[in-house]
Amino acid sequence: MSARPAQAVAALMPSILMAGLLAPGGTAVAMAQSTAAPPQAESAARAWVASPATPIEAGFRLLYQLKFAEARVQFAAWQQQKPDDPLGYSAEAASYLFQEFHGQGVLTSEFFLDDKTLLGGIPGQPNKELGNSFHAAIDRAQKLGQALVDREPRDANGLLALTMTNGMLADYSSLIEKKQLATLHLLGVSESYAQRLLAVDSSAGDAYVALGISNYILACLPAYKRFILRLGGVHGDKGTGMRQLEQAVATGNYLQPYAELLLALTSLREKQPQRAQALLTHLVAEFPENPLFARELAKLGALKGPR
Repeated sequence: MSARPAQAVAALMPSILMAGLLAPGGTAVAMAQSTAAPPQAESAARAWVASPATPIEAGFRLLYQLKFAEARVQFAAWQQQKPDDPLGYSAEAASYLFQEFHGQGVLTSEFFLDDKTLLGGIPGQPNKELGNSFHAAIDRAQKLGQALVDREPRDANGLLALTMTNGMLADYSSLIEKKQLATLHLLGVSESYAQRLLAVDSSAGDAYVALGISNYILACLPAYKRFILRLGGVHGDKGTGMRQLEQAVATGNYLQPYAELLLALTSLREKQPQRAQALLTHLVAEFPENPLFARELAKLGALKGPR
C-alpha cells in the first residue's frame, strides 16, 4: 500500500481489525482467496483442551476460563523451562490482551454486533498497567522469535511468535489505542509472517484466525471506506473470512476455542443463530467455568443481528 492511500484509510477508518487475542495474520490480501473449504466448524476440540500436557497448554486452558493470573503462572513455568522459546512470552502477552478485552467487553455480542464499537474500538480508556505488561512481554517474544528466524528463516516456532505478536500489537493499536496508521503497518507485517508460516507449515491453523476476522471486518466497512481500501490493494470478503475462521476451528491449536467464539459472533451477524448456538454450546461444555460463554449462549434468543 502506498503512503497516500494508507493515510487516507487511516483518516477515514477508525478500525479495520478486531483480530484480537493472540491474532497471527494481517490484512488478508494475498491469501484472501487461497483457502479451501475446511471441515465442519463444529468439529471436536483439540486434545489439549481437555487434557493439557504442557504448561503452555494448561495456561491457554486457564486463559479460556478467564483465569488470567493462574494462566500466567503456567506461562512463567514454561519460560523457566525453555527460556529461549518465544512462545512462552507470546502466550503471556496474550493473557494481558485477553484480560483487557474481557474488561472492555470486546468479546461479547453487544460489542461485536454494534458497528460503532466493532469498527471504532473501545469507548473507554485502556488499563495502563496491563498495557505496560503487554508491551514488555511482546518485546521479549519478538526478540527471541527474530533470533530464531535470523538463524533459520523457515523456523516455524519463530514465525509463529512473530505472527502472533505483530497480530496482537495490531489488535491493541486498533481496538485499545485507536492508532490507525500504526495499525495499518502492523497488519502488513503480521500478514507477511502469517504467509511465511503457512508456507512452512500448512497445518498451522492458528494463522487463519486473524486472516479470517480481518477479512470479515473489512467487508463490514461502509462502501466508501472499502473503496479507499481497494485503492491500496486491500480487499475484504465475508465469505472468505468465515471460511478462514472455519479453518482455524477445524485445524487450529492454541487459538481454536477463540476461533469458535469469533465464528459464533460472525454467524450471529450473518443471521445464522443455529450455527452460533452450536458453537457456543460446545464452548460452554468445554469451558463450564467461563461465564462469558454461558452468558452469550443465554442471550442468543434475544439477539437480532447488527444494530
